Formats: sequence, structure tokens, C-alpha cells
Amino acid sequence: MQTVLEQLKQMTVVVADTGNVEAIKTYSPVDCTTNPSLVLAALRDPAAEELVAREIEAGAKTGRSPEGVVDGLTVALGAELTALVPGRVSTEVDARLSFDTQASVDRAQEIIADYAKRGIGSERILIKLASTWEGIRAAEILQSKGIDCNLTLLFSMAQAIACADAGAFLISPFVGRITDWYKKSEGRDSYSPEEDPGVQSVRRIYDYYRSNGIDTIVMGASFRNIDQIKALAGCDQLTIAPKLLDELQNDQSVLPRVLSPAAASGMTPVSMNECVFRWEMNADAMATEKLAEGIRSFDADHNELIALVAERMR
Repeated sequence: MQTVLEQLKQMTVVVADTGNVEAIKTYSPVDCTTNPSLVLAALRDPAAEELVAREIEAGAKTGRSPEGVVDGLTVALGAELTALVPGRVSTEVDARLSFDTQASVDRAQEIIADYAKRGIGSERILIKLASTWEGIRAAEILQSKGIDCNLTLLFSMAQAIACADAGAFLISPFVGRITDWYKKSEGRDSYSPEEDPGVQSVRRIYDYYRSNGIDTIVMGASFRNIDQIKALAGCDQLTIAPKLLDELQNDQSVLPRVLSPAAASGMTPVSMNECVFRWEMNADAMATEKLAEGIRSFDADHNELIALVAERMR
């Protein structure tokens, strides 16, 4: 009998939510996605020591700052991952640039250029940007230049609609972080999959996209348990951490398909502009708080990366 992971791969593209080489080899995902937290974990992984040492040595020889070495290390890790997956590797623009459209575009182009120097074309990379209004505008510019983007830290329909209007290649709505917020707000210990606020959010976004012929890929992210994953079976993509991939691999129950383009409800399209976007975000305490928290968290991990590299370069 097929495992749940094997069944899921027949209806959804499975993406590894890790930069760990061994985990990617074990679960054979199509794509993998990284963020500063995952790069930080990879930096502490003994298996990545050779790569880290090589990048630090190269940076020291060329007089790069610790921050510059971190930038190179992030791309170097992504380059290693492209050899392990047949699809794309997401690489994140610095969180501190989340409210600066032009700086985000410039940094994204630097990332693509760095990959090119390592022999990897832009067709293998997704540029990852926070789903702020400015980040979405940066994605719109990059998409017009043929650079595909992954809009992350997405918690609301307003963000999803704005991303679709910008022609984003892919969005990453965060299931678990939405659920975390509502559990705290409502004093709940848990939700059934059908009433889980994070699951419901991704289902609404998927329905809106399929109802309106939007090509942007919906990739559910940030899962807390495999029930959330099962409740989104059939979503375009799901990015899953190794621990949960392992649970899915060891589960041999039957996995029914939940999401399908054929089942779209016919949701009416919504007109989105900056004023509407900012008002909708202001009205949504969860989305506002989780977006800000996510940006702060990614920035903290980026700064920790820089500090660790600086220590190694002394």
C-alpha cells in the first residue's frame, strides 16, 4: 500500500521546507524552499561545514564583509540544493528590505547574478519576498524581467489578491502561524482540520485563484501537524518540514483529494489597489501582526548569521 506521502505526491507538488542536504536526499522533493532560519540551521549542520568554510575563506580573500559572505553563503547553499532537486530553489531577499521596492529589486538581481556565476540559470530559482505592498511591487517588476518570485509571509486574502494582480509566480500562505494566532486569541488548544483557520485561509485563496483563472501557484507552508497537510491535499504545492515528511512517509492511510480546480465555487474577482490593500491589512489584526512578526524573525536570524560568520572570520 502506498504511503500518504506517495499519495500526496500524485496530486500535489511536494517541496522540502529545509536546507538540509540529507533530508532532501531522503524525501526526494521536486523543489526546496529556504529562509534565513533554515540557512542558519544549515550553517550549524556539520554536513555543511565544507561549504561554509569554503565561502568564508573566499570572502576573506576578496575582502568581503561578514554580511557579504552571508549573501554568498546563502546562494552557495542554494546552488548545492539545485543539484538535489529537479525543480526550483527559493532564495530570500533580506527581510530588512521588505518596505523598499527598488532595494528589493536590486538585491534580487544580485542573487540571480551570483547564481549565474555558479552556472545556475534563473529558471532554477525563485526569488522570495515578503508580501508587503512594497515586496509585491518588487515582484511585479521582477516578473516583468523574467525573474519568477515566491511571495512569502502571506496571511490574508488581500495579500493573495495583490500578489495575483502583480503576476507573482507563486505565493506561500502560512497555515500554522495563522492557526497559532487564533489559538492564542480564542483560547483554543486545537482545531479539527475542517475548522482550522490556517487551513480555511489556504482553501479560500485556492478557490479564489481557480475561480478566476489565476495562474499563480498556491503553496501552503508552515504546518504544525500532518492533519493540516492532509486537509489541503490537491493544493498546487505544499512545503513541508522533514519531521512531518517523515510522519507522512510512515502513514499508510488512504488520502482523499480535497482541493481541485474542477471544484472551484466561482468566487467573484475583487479589485485591489494600495488603499484597499492597506485598509484590509489594517482591519486584519492577525495578518498585520504575523507579517510584522515574521519580518522581525527573519531579520533576527539574518543578523545572527552575520554575527556567526563575523566570529568565524576573525
